Amino acid sequence: MNRHPSRQTLPRAQLLAERAFATLDRFLHIEAVSGIVLLIAAAIALIWANSSLAPSYHALWHTPLSIGLGSWVFSQSLHFWINDGLMTIFFLVVGMEIRREIHEGALSNAKQAALPMAAAVGGVAVPALLYLALNGEPPRQNGWAVPTATDIAFAVGVLALLGRSIPGNVRVFLLALAIIDDIVAVLIIAFFYSGGLDYSGFAVAAAGILMVLSLQQMGIGSAYAYVVPGAVIWIGLLMTGAHPTLAGVVLGLMTPVLPVRMRERPLDVVSRIAQDLLGRDGDAARDTALLAHPLRQLRVAQRELLPPVVRVQMALHPWVAFGVMPLFALANAGVSLGGIDLSAEGPQWIVAGVALALVIGKPLGVVGVSWLMVRLGLCRLPPGVSWGGICLIGLLAGIGFTMSIFIAMLAFADESRLGAAKLGVLLGSLIAAVLGLGWGAVYVRRLRVPAVTS
Repeated sequence: MNRHPSRQTLPRAQLLAERAFATLDRFLHIEAVSGIVLLIAAAIALIWANSSLAPSYHALWHTPLSIGLGSWVFSQSLHFWINDGLMTIFFLVVGMEIRREIHEGALSNAKQAALPMAAAVGGVAVPALLYLALNGEPPRQNGWAVPTATDIAFAVGVLALLGRSIPGNVRVFLLALAIIDDIVAVLIIAFFYSGGLDYSGFAVAAAGILMVLSLQQMGIGSAYAYVVPGAVIWIGLLMTGAHPTLAGVVLGLMTPVLPVRMRERPLDVVSRIAQDLLGRDGDAARDTALLAHPLRQLRVAQRELLPPVVRVQMALHPWVAFGVMPLFALANAGVSLGGIDLSAEGPQWIVAGVALALVIGKPLGVVGVSWLMVRLGLCRLPPGVSWGGICLIGLLAGIGFTMSIFIAMLAFADESRLGAAKLGVLLGSLIAAVLGLGWGAVYVRRLRVPAVTS
């Protein structure tokens, strides 16, 4: 008698549920979708903050949320927990992306990484200089770093909308540039937007790092074991006055790129236990006491088939793309247009400076420095990447959004200037995305037209 029903004998409801979950899983891994969700969240925030329900929008993010143990209570607004707490997970994924690229990606080979690195530097320097040219006065010049960042998810999502005709190396170049851009943004936050530092906090952060290293040396591969050390690093950085989300970058860069060492290869363990279970008779196969140990070994081996940097990033990606980032956009993109006096010189120039730096400064820096490096013979264009592709990358690099808004909140305490900077980010990113899609459509059409030989 066959005790294992075939797929055809499964209940119809179960079959439909399997198909639905498989479709949802494929949907969640389409890069363009996360960019669309992010855009929708920003649009909702903008409409909400400028509607008759605006007071409820601002009241929501100022709602206090407390955690405590006995007499110790730590209370902060919901806005703080999103920007300083949840965004740590976003920075953790950023840190792991950087770690992977350094180990085996576009940043693992100095020759291959040279051109994206140079282009990224140009894409940071030129927008900053353009912004400062328009905002040289002390209160406004604090926002020089706002237009230097590129939103990876949004930029890659827009690129995905252009279809499969885009050469693969264009996407790799954009990813490498955006990741280097993130490295620069993290360094800018650490060095320029962290106030007076309380060095006693570094001792706490160092204790958390030592806990992580100790667990790694002990061969602890479960991601859950690193939650407490990660929290210690976060608390330490919060105590120092540096932005606590940098704890995510620290953990991401420390995430191992190789699986935990085991006495047997994980694949051999899976194969051995599978053969053992198949070879048992009916009674032994149903004995839960006998099954517990091999199943525990199987779970560990299954976990270690992928290195932690890949496994954790894959697990967190849907939560970050469809949870953390849209929530961040919802909490921070609600710029009250009525609260920004664009007739005043200060906010007017901040909006113009940020928007123009993203739309003009970014592509000018990326394309200009790339052309200079190739012209001087220091670098070569990657195979399959033409200057039309470099122009597309430069335009898409002007989509700042998440990281730009994040830096804006660190740069400006004044609500009027902060609102102007956010408005500049939203306008600049939107225009950059539209220009990128427009030029991308032309670029794709040119790629499809066969070369005419004389």
